[in-house]
Amino acid sequence: MNLLDLIECPEDAILEGDAVEVMRRHVPDRRVDLIVTDPAYESLEKHRSKGTTTRLAQSAASSNRWFPIFRNARLPALLAEMYRVLVDDAHAYIMCDEETCAILRRLAPEAGFTVWKSLIWVKTRRTTSESGAATPHELAAAQVRIGMGYHWRNSTERILFLEKGKRPLADLSRPDVIFAPRVDRGYPTEKPAELVEPLILNSSSPGELVLDPFAGSGVVGEVARRLDRHWLLVDVDTTTASARLTRNADMGRPDGLGRGHRDASLGGDSD
Repeated sequence: MNLLDLIECPEDAILEGDAVEVMRRHVPDRRVDLIVTDPAYESLEKHRSKGTTTRLAQSAASSNRWFPIFRNARLPALLAEMYRVLVDDAHAYIMCDEETCAILRRLAPEAGFTVWKSLIWVKTRRTTSESGAATPHELAAAQVRIGMGYHWRNSTERILFLEKGKRPLADLSRPDVIFAPRVDRGYPTEKPAELVEPLILNSSSPGELVLDPFAGSGVVGEVARRLDRHWLLVDVDTTTASARLTRNADMGRPDGLGRGHRDASLGGDSD
């Protein structure tokens, strides 16, 4: 018997398996209050194949672990499940590049979502010491991290802001640009807590359930826990997320695993 068959939408938990299948089988209709997620979108593979980034490269000299690409052909099924599991008035944030954002903008309304806009994540450096910059360009060069790209190097990413029904933002004064440092030497494509926190604060309340169906490093669960939200993480490989949240619990941090933590494999059977 599959262990996940015994689980009905746990809270403060990590589930291992395919994002669409886990939501379809184990998350009831209108159960989730907010979705914040970062899929392994298909265009990432293009960057790797062209050799435009060393962070995502795999070679004999590289120790980077990688994960299966989530193909564009499956995005309609993903969006349909996201819409189904969200409560009637809720938000969803999908982190992606410009190419994938354009695809999602076209597909999301077909699933029922209202597409509001793309937020911009500007990737900054961790240090903010005096740089001696004299012009706006020099200041940007001193503070903004250079990333992937073929021509003009990427220093930003998109966060597509979707809405089901109508839910007001908690703070209407927030701008649509978020400055947050890129994570160095972390999980591939890991997002910083400084990026995730304003999304959770502005689109959920304490005690509500935040879902990340592509959990990766587990940062969404970590931040949700710290902000007194319930959380549910799904990933095809939960090793990193489980280690992160367990480590925080062992250190006595409030964003560690909750009592409801259950880690099971969608593909594994148990007698």
